[in-house]
Amino acid sequence: MKLDLYFGRKFFTIFAGISGVFFLLMLLIDLVEQISRFSASGVSLTDIFELTLLNTPEGLYSIMPLIMILSTITLFLGLARSSELVVVRASGRSALRSLLSPLIVAATIGTLTVAMFNPIVAATSKRYNELFEAYQSGSANAFSISKEGLWLRQGGKDGQTVIRAARANPEGTTFYDVTFLSYSADGGPMRRIEAEWAVLGNGQWTLTHAKVWPLNPQLNPEGAAETFAEMTLPSSLTQERIRDSFGLPSSISIWNLPSYIAQLEEAGFSARRHAVWLQMELARPMFLMAMVLIASAFTMRHTRSGRTGIAVLASIMLGFSLYYIRNFAQILGENGQIPIMLAAWAPPSASVLLALGLLLHMEDG
Repeated sequence: MKLDLYFGRKFFTIFAGISGVFFLLMLLIDLVEQISRFSASGVSLTDIFELTLLNTPEGLYSIMPLIMILSTITLFLGLARSSELVVVRASGRSALRSLLSPLIVAATIGTLTVAMFNPIVAATSKRYNELFEAYQSGSANAFSISKEGLWLRQGGKDGQTVIRAARANPEGTTFYDVTFLSYSADGGPMRRIEAEWAVLGNGQWTLTHAKVWPLNPQLNPEGAAETFAEMTLPSSLTQERIRDSFGLPSSISIWNLPSYIAQLEEAGFSARRHAVWLQMELARPMFLMAMVLIASAFTMRHTRSGRTGIAVLASIMLGFSLYYIRNFAQILGENGQIPIMLAAWAPPSASVLLALGLLLHMEDG
């Protein structure tokens, strides 16, 4: 038990140290990139640093498998150089038994990452996208889904417009039972428009069967209302912006994803991308455990055996290959080429089985 605690504590310490190093490196790289991007926009250095802090957790979250591989390699190379692995094997303990505590630590880290770090990354990435849009274009567009329907906000020099729709088509270009509420630059309401449907395209909204109420205190809104069979309104929104607004599952906490998926499907959008992301996040602890097994299969041997560099390179390359296979399966799942559960759980399951096969083949204890 003491030996297991020793291995587990040592592995966690190495993982925390490597994570801290990568966080600082990514922070500095992203800071330089943000400064070069907003240096001519008049954005202060404090705001740029805030953007960098908000963007770095998402990058660290995405490279968690690489950090897990490097931590495992560092652990077992250190144990091999100090001959601790030799002593452990001489005492009759097999390599698979020595892997138990690092695997438990990896599973715990993966579970805590999904349960606690995922909501933090979702909140920071969402805030980063809002600030980035505001600094880059001078106005923030917003998109949200609730039980009342879809809510959008588009900005411009003349003011803001809040848009509500009951539902939309899967492409996000046609909205039904739409209400436009326009505000002037000083914040006061200007007019209200209701239409049976609105089509977005070529930088404008095309409204069908629309009714316009001017919201002027000196006028009777109903008496001054006008009806149009078809009318157009300028728009700063595009189909890509709308789809990106609700199409980034990483900006939604895993705890809110099931209800968000239900709301998307109720609103008429395809929620397959979010469903695939949810299952892949649930499978993340297994994939991190697979990375530990892959790295240990090549490094759980004495350094006097030679070819340590080749073994380290082979473990990293195999880990990268499995990571890209996982991403490829995610794309296939999002496009509907394979079932969602197969896209999410097949790569980590196959990675674990492959790693166990390598361990059993290479283990001579």
